[in-house]
Amino acid sequence: MKAAQIKRYSKEINVEITDILTPKISKNEVLVKVKVAAVNPLEILNITGSVKLIQDYEKPFTLGNELTGIIEEVGSEVTNFKKGDEVYTRLPIAKIGAFAEYVAVDQGAIGYLPKNLDFVTGAGVPLTGLTAYQALTEILQAKPGQSVFIPGGSGSFGQIAVPIAKHLGLRVIVSGNAGAKERIIQAGADQYLDYRKENYWEVLNKVDFVIDTLGAKEIDRELAIIKPGGKLLSLIAGPNKQFAIKQNLPRWKQGLFAAVGAKLDKKAKQHDVTYHFIFVQANGQQLQKITEIVEKENIVPAIDPHEFTLDEVNEALLLVRDGHPKGKVVIKFD
Repeated sequence: MKAAQIKRYSKEINVEITDILTPKISKNEVLVKVKVAAVNPLEILNITGSVKLIQDYEKPFTLGNELTGIIEEVGSEVTNFKKGDEVYTRLPIAKIGAFAEYVAVDQGAIGYLPKNLDFVTGAGVPLTGLTAYQALTEILQAKPGQSVFIPGGSGSFGQIAVPIAKHLGLRVIVSGNAGAKERIIQAGADQYLDYRKENYWEVLNKVDFVIDTLGAKEIDRELAIIKPGGKLLSLIAGPNKQFAIKQNLPRWKQGLFAAVGAKLDKKAKQHDVTYHFIFVQANGQQLQKITEIVEKENIVPAIDPHEFTLDEVNEALLLVRDGHPKGKVVIKFD
């Protein structure tokens, strides 16, 4: 089968299409024929080795973290799925590989494709959906009536996170570009700030939570608007010791991440806020809950209009890294 692989970490986008063996499944796995794979900034981090301290892959390895597809074969102890089922998944971190014609996936990491989505739009849900769900329910432990602000939330993360947050009963505030305002408001945002016209740090105060999508340069401003006892969760600013402990990383990595994250932890403590970092995990049970929300709220992710095949994977990656996608970038396998 064809797969998009890298042989070494590199700052260059130079992924190779190779022929490899179709994977053999274990008793708890299913073999999925990939229909559509989504392309995310996480792929760039995997290529450059930026997250190798969290997950270092034996090379060569196949890229790709989320997909939609059809089950071709089931293991002997698979009970909830059968051949022919249409599914989607955020692949387990230790065993990614969505940029391939077939992938073996543990049954605990997959969910049924939402009825209101097709293979293309469905590919835009698992990674961002699980990120938002795990952030809100596990790390922030948000309760109905509390407030969450998502700066830079007009992109692919916000279009899924906003309706999930509203479904959980939160007051949702987003900042972003003017062109996305109507779409994000329709998704459920209670307040939308056009970043070119309003500085959120001059408008907002005493929010319960901030989910940072912009990185370290915004941390001071984000901390300033969080109420005492609140929480700041970043998708990209970097891990800290708490993250390393939660991930059960070796003690030496816990020490390293403690040093790396010390500045962020110190800043947060000065505001009586706690800092958190997330690296989303595969979880089929949570994916089913997300499916219920997607169907009930009729969430349909925006998909970038560019069409890519597996042979055009480098062009797709470059669009994600350097372009301005108008939604989730995807690779189609048919």
